[in-house]
Amino acid sequence: MVKVPLLIYPCLNPMITPHSFGLFRIIVKLVALVLVASQLSADQPVHPPEGFRALFNGRNLSGWWGAKTENPREWMALPADKLNAKREASLADIRRHWSVEGDELVNGGAGLYLTSEEFFGDYELLIEYRTVALADSGIYLKGSPQVQIWDTTEAAGKWDIGAKFGSGGLWNNSPGTAGKNPLVLADRAFGEWNQFRIIQCGARTWVWLNDQLVVDGAILENYFDKTRVQPIPARGPIQLQTHGGEIRWRNVFVRNIEPKEANARLSKITPAGFESIFNGRDLNGWDGSTEAYAVRDETIWASPDSGGALFTTESYANFQARLEFKVPSGGNNGLAIRYPGHGNPAYDGMTELQVLDNTGPRYTQLDDRQYHGSAYGMVPAERGYQRSVGEWNYQEVTVVGSTIKVELNGNIILQTDLADVTEYMDDKKHPGKDLATGYFGFAGHKSPVGFRNISIKRLP
Repeated sequence: MVKVPLLIYPCLNPMITPHSFGLFRIIVKLVALVLVASQLSADQPVHPPEGFRALFNGRNLSGWWGAKTENPREWMALPADKLNAKREASLADIRRHWSVEGDELVNGGAGLYLTSEEFFGDYELLIEYRTVALADSGIYLKGSPQVQIWDTTEAAGKWDIGAKFGSGGLWNNSPGTAGKNPLVLADRAFGEWNQFRIIQCGARTWVWLNDQLVVDGAILENYFDKTRVQPIPARGPIQLQTHGGEIRWRNVFVRNIEPKEANARLSKITPAGFESIFNGRDLNGWDGSTEAYAVRDETIWASPDSGGALFTTESYANFQARLEFKVPSGGNNGLAIRYPGHGNPAYDGMTELQVLDNTGPRYTQLDDRQYHGSAYGMVPAERGYQRSVGEWNYQEVTVVGSTIKVELNGNIILQTDLADVTEYMDDKKHPGKDLATGYFGFAGHKSPVGFRNISIKRLP
């Protein structure tokens, strides 16, 4: 309820004449608006930038629970009742070690990590922190460690494990990999607030610390399973780690990134050397079953009525290809790799990298080596990283010698050496898998799959 001062009511103040009653009505309204605005400001102590929303409301720990360094895939797979029980059981520890002072989240250096109830896929995170000497902390992305925060001084004793390079790196990545050490040392002095800007598209991660780029599109590796190629989860929580010293957080804001923006960002990673192989107007530069494909809206569309391989007129040995694709419900096609220009791309070429709607009801009983991104019939790809049916996906394929790597929407879903393959689906061998050169194209399986923004870079 808004209370208006008694003084401004004309019926109670003899100094106010009836002629000035209209003026005082205006004053009453203005005062009421000011008081309402003040109340709204008190209810919303944090003010996200345009396009963002607050992940921490600035008042309490609503929307957060507690978890430690544990494989998020395991607890995310729990039945709803068991997951809720796990969350509830964590809250006593969170209340003991975490508090809110003003608009700041405070932790003394112990206890479970503050974990968002909400999961994120492609997103941008803004967050500020302030810590103390000898402290060690970090931000887990999709439940996976971590964007590192630590005391970067020599006196802290951690220079030998990377502290001399500064905070912001993906410290749990393998030695020598991109992103493990930050590009520059951007930490401010103790007692000052630091600001992160973090963008994740799939596992591809960009980090700015105090407006300086410290990680440039590097893959955040899966800390919990490095024995095989398995990306971090497609969606997961934000976790604020605590480890040995007080840390404070504030202004925690997030926005979701839509597929169009994510694809554009992913396509700008190391752009040098790529050449477009589709002009967006016609099939000039392409050969094969051209009658089974049509060009509309700068996109190559496969026909639902006829099939056959469409392939480039130029051949390639080692190369990296980039493209966007869209599959309809139940869609099916494939990327022809080192195709000889005749026969079945999956067997007569080096391989067909499957393009498939993995969620299609008709595909529930396929061999693992038939799902999207797989080297067809030979090596299965990781699943769960496609966008929703009808959305454009971004994919990169790298072929060097007998090795193939497939990156889908910022996640490496296949990394294999076909020279090591000895078991085949249905025991049907692939005579073309050892081809050293061939054409690039699309397999075509009478399904209206679309391809656009197609480019290739030749590799040594």
